[in-house]
Amino acid sequence: MFKGKTALVTGRLALPAMKQRGFGRIVNIASAHALVASAYKSAYVAAKHGIAAFTKTVALEVAEAGITVNAVCPGYLKTEMTSETIARIVETTGRTEQQALEAILQTTPQRRLIEADEVAEAVLYLCGENARGVTGSALVIDGGELRR
Repeated sequence: MFKGKTALVTGRLALPAMKQRGFGRIVNIASAHALVASAYKSAYVAAKHGIAAFTKTVALEVAEAGITVNAVCPGYLKTEMTSETIARIVETTGRTEQQALEAILQTTPQRRLIEADEVAEAVLYLCGENARGVTGSALVIDGGELRR
């Protein structure tokens, strides 16, 4: 419904009640691409950088209100979007699906796609009491891709 504006719209809707309660957790889903440049993905990378900057800015604005604002930045997930990426690689390069997948996996030291439950667990952590001191952060779950 709000595709492309979800972080902004939901933040605007939720923040007044959070401020009134003096407590809240906002977790935006960005991407590892929110933190680095990546060729051939300019619009996607720009959008994800925007979410990362939005997260940091709102975190500063509401820090004293007992609200934390963070982003989870997954790498390549085992999702339909990654399947579409593989299909584009096949179409563009003539590689097989397996070769395209291997090209993606070569970018991460763990040589695997991230599972959705790993992202869900990160979100749960950031929403919990033990993460009360974490705000304005980007939690990267990418199998080591950004550290290679």
